[in-house]
Amino acid sequence: METQTETTNTVRRNRRIIFFPLPYQGHINPMLQLANLLYSKGFSITILHTNFNKPKTSNYPHFTFKFILDNDPHDGRYSNLPLHGMGAFNRVFVFNEDGADELRHELELLMLASKEDDEHVSCLITDALWHFTQSVADSLSLPRLVLRTSSLFSFLIYASIPLLDDRGYLSLSDNTMALILDGLGYHDLSDNKRLEEQVEEFPMLKVKDIVKMGFKREKDGAGGMIDNMVKQTKTSSGIIWNSFKELEESELETIRRDIPAPSFPIPFAKHFTASSSSLLEHDRSFFPWLDQQPPKSVVYVSFGSVAQVEEKHFMEMVHGLVDSKQLFLWVVRPGFVSGSTWLEPLPDGFPGERGRIVKWAPQQEVLGHEAIGAFWTHGGWNSTLESVCEGVPMICSPFWGDQPLDARYVSDVWKVGVYLENGWKREEITGAIRRVMTDEEMRERARVLKQKLDVSLMKGGSSYESVESLVAYVSSF
Repeated sequence: METQTETTNTVRRNRRIIFFPLPYQGHINPMLQLANLLYSKGFSITILHTNFNKPKTSNYPHFTFKFILDNDPHDGRYSNLPLHGMGAFNRVFVFNEDGADELRHELELLMLASKEDDEHVSCLITDALWHFTQSVADSLSLPRLVLRTSSLFSFLIYASIPLLDDRGYLSLSDNTMALILDGLGYHDLSDNKRLEEQVEEFPMLKVKDIVKMGFKREKDGAGGMIDNMVKQTKTSSGIIWNSFKELEESELETIRRDIPAPSFPIPFAKHFTASSSSLLEHDRSFFPWLDQQPPKSVVYVSFGSVAQVEEKHFMEMVHGLVDSKQLFLWVVRPGFVSGSTWLEPLPDGFPGERGRIVKWAPQQEVLGHEAIGAFWTHGGWNSTLESVCEGVPMICSPFWGDQPLDARYVSDVWKVGVYLENGWKREEITGAIRRVMTDEEMRERARVLKQKLDVSLMKGGSSYESVESLVAYVSSF
């Protein structure tokens, strides 16, 4: 059956698309996957990027790269910002505040150069969190499309922050955030009955899921950025979602009803892998060991490229894995444990023969390996969708932002995983691992979800048609 794959004889369209990803791993991956997809459809591609976290350009010889905003190492607005952890995200606020003039100048040059090359710039595609780019694009009469790298459902929640604040949910953050966040882990909140209640407007959520997002309704900071993101996304020329219709059908119906801009749900992970856009070097030394393990016998553990835990939480994870008596492959990124360079807190003899620990791994390839039986994840959307793509059930330990929302959907809506919602407790970790590794009904639901995704990519399927519609739409500019 026909699917959309890259071919070497694609007819070029004499049309160029300019991409501007947010410079963080979870945002770079889907943007470059989208760029690869549209390149395979005949478009020329220019990638605008900050010098911070810039991808390895040699992996993309078919793209043109331009580096902007933080080219001057002596510019104090950027040079003094942290390079790692959540503090590194502060540069997004600075770029949104100060980046308009430089972006406009760069776009003017690109549009002029394309015209001289007898090539038309069709549109600008930016990460939704680059909300300042809408006014810049409007000033140049350049259509701007938005890539949302999180779920449709999380966007609906973000758009409802004023309502949730009116209901008093966000004010709980002032009193309980210190209890939730502890070294970017969280404590047991089950003794607070209000936090365990359902959210009336979104009954699949608990109040503590909203609180764990970590946002407050404010003009500055994260709350202000989310508010601007929602407003400018709604006024864009189109929204591209890293998802598929069958996964979030009711949410897609709501968005198409409420937002005039067309929506294009496309699961990029099934088109092109994210390996070439990794900011960290992959360790592949574990594959011979993994190849020797029985099917569905190994727990894959990875918590993304930013999250950190305190040593006491890390040790609860260690004991939870050991007590589960399951095989495991664990990605422990340098800096993952606060105050440690890498594995200093580990006891002698760990992990032994039951596991392997690496600094980074090609996640999509690992999840597609027949030995993987479960994925213990932070619940970031890329990781969630990649697990769905491979039919792997999940154990979710979310940290912030959309991650608690993703975890709730995994456990309570799609029912393809377990949400460890009460913190880092070894007994609960062990129980969750054992349940996910032995629950055949859960595994079957994960398999069915994967099958729905695969069918959506075939000719006539929803994702296939979404790609065709996007290509036609961009070509119309």
